[in-house]
Amino acid sequence: MHAQQINDAPERTFALVLDPRDEVVAELERFAAAEGLAASRLTAIGAFERVTLGYFDWERKDYLRIPVDGQVEVLSLVGDIALLDGRPKLHAHVVLGLRDGSTRGGHLLSADVRPTLEVVLTDSPAHLRRVYDPASGLALIGKR
Repeated sequence: MHAQQINDAPERTFALVLDPRDEVVAELERFAAAEGLAASRLTAIGAFERVTLGYFDWERKDYLRIPVDGQVEVLSLVGDIALLDGRPKLHAHVVLGLRDGSTRGGHLLSADVRPTLEVVLTDSPAHLRRVYDPASGLALIGKR
C-alpha cells in the first residue's frame, strides 16, 4: 500500500492506493493504528478478486458470511474507522459490480485487492468510540 497525506488541517486527509493481494480490512486498520487515527471516514473504488460480504442476522446477532469469488469491480465502498477497545476498527459497506452487470453488496468482512483500490480517508479531530450495544450485539458508535 502507498499512502500520501494530502491535507492536514482542520482534518487530516490521506490518499491510499492498495496493491494487488492486499487484504483491505487488515491494511486499513494497520494504517489507522500507525497514524493514530481514531475517527475517520472513507470512500473507495477499485477492484477485488475475492470478497466476503456480511449480512447482519438480527435473530442470531451475527453476520451471515457471503463469499464472492472472482474478479469484481468496487462500485462504492463507504465506511468509517473508530476505536473499539482502544484499537482502530473498520466498519464499511460495499457494492460490487459483477461481470454481467449485476451487483452484490453488504458489510465488508474481508477482500483481496486486484489490481488496485483507491481510498480517500479523512480523520476528524473529534474522536468516535464504539460501544457494545447488548440489544443488537454490535459495537456501535456511542455517545461520549
